Amino acid sequence: MGQVVATAERVVRAPADVVRAALADYTTTRPAVLPEQYSDYRVTEGGTGAGTRVHWKLQATSKRVRVQDVVVTAGPDGALVESDSNSSMVTTWTVHPADAGVSTVRARTTWTGATGIGGFFERTFAPKGLSRIHQALLEKLEHAVSAG
Repeated sequence: MGQVVATAERVVRAPADVVRAALADYTTTRPAVLPEQYSDYRVTEGGTGAGTRVHWKLQATSKRVRVQDVVVTAGPDGALVESDSNSSMVTTWTVHPADAGVSTVRARTTWTGATGIGGFFERTFAPKGLSRIHQALLEKLEHAVSAG
């Protein structure tokens, strides 16, 4: 078993504090920017930043659906860390100022992969698929924060 890593990064035309606040808003902004691969989204506790608990289904492929119960904690430098209670999957969202009124947003997801041939395919294809899903979310996030 090895660690599988998927990353996505996007420059967003909004100040870092605005982007951080939007990412931390699990009640209004987050459900609005989720791509079609997410369903059954609901906040089960909290709603803003650390201490929030969220449930969703993530359909990474036509055959692979993960039911996730996510606990949000605070990471270094204002990062949001989303840990799935049902698996080893952890997604860390970081936002850094890039220029005046511009931010770099990064999603990094890790999990313990399968072994054998299944693990080989998971390590080969899953990061690309999850990165595409994160990129779609980041694109929608940019539209949401630049429209506001």
